[in-house]
Amino acid sequence: MHVQDWLDTVPAVAVYALVGIVIGLESLGIPLPGEIILVSAALLSSQHAGIDPVILGVCATVGAIVGDSIGYAIGRKGGRPLLAWLGKKFPRHFSEGHIATAERSFEKWGMWAVFFGRFVALLRIFAGPLAGVLRMPYWKFLIANVLGGILWAGGTTAVIYYVGIVAESWLKRFSWLGLVAAVLVGLTSMLVLKRKAKNVTAQKQAAEPEPVPVPAAD
Repeated sequence: MHVQDWLDTVPAVAVYALVGIVIGLESLGIPLPGEIILVSAALLSSQHAGIDPVILGVCATVGAIVGDSIGYAIGRKGGRPLLAWLGKKFPRHFSEGHIATAERSFEKWGMWAVFFGRFVALLRIFAGPLAGVLRMPYWKFLIANVLGGILWAGGTTAVIYYVGIVAESWLKRFSWLGLVAAVLVGLTSMLVLKRKAKNVTAQKQAAEPEPVPVPAAD
């Protein structure tokens, strides 16, 4: 079966629901591949006439904002014991080291950690629950959450959609191999950008002076 024929059998509603639910659960604090799902769905929309990229972007945005808000409420109610419980359930993602790194980001950047955290896999999972645990004022969290969700979900959908449009003729020529290659190109590009952003952040942190210890009084 040609890839285009296969894509035509995918119900648009199923794609919208899958994207919204997975991103919502990830934003709530459950480690799921939300970004990969969004990239794949955006690329799919560029090759599937029944999937509207605007609706897809809206579903992704709503899932991100609602999931983060629920995570905030859970974190505010659960407090530190919640982080300890998550550490036992998901030690790879909620280890003490990861939590400490996320806390430092929140202490330093405040609501901007929520906004920019949307573009970093680890902080995207942490942002909602940790903001609640640290009792960040909800209005600050909501502003950063909404703006970050719109920019991340809408921007990712738009960029990957247009990449798929440009590559459409190539995809048709090479069938499913082209689809796989396009997904890999999109993911590689995003990883390169994230690595550059991470390096810049590391350089800024390294440039900060170390605190001078105060000698104890005799």
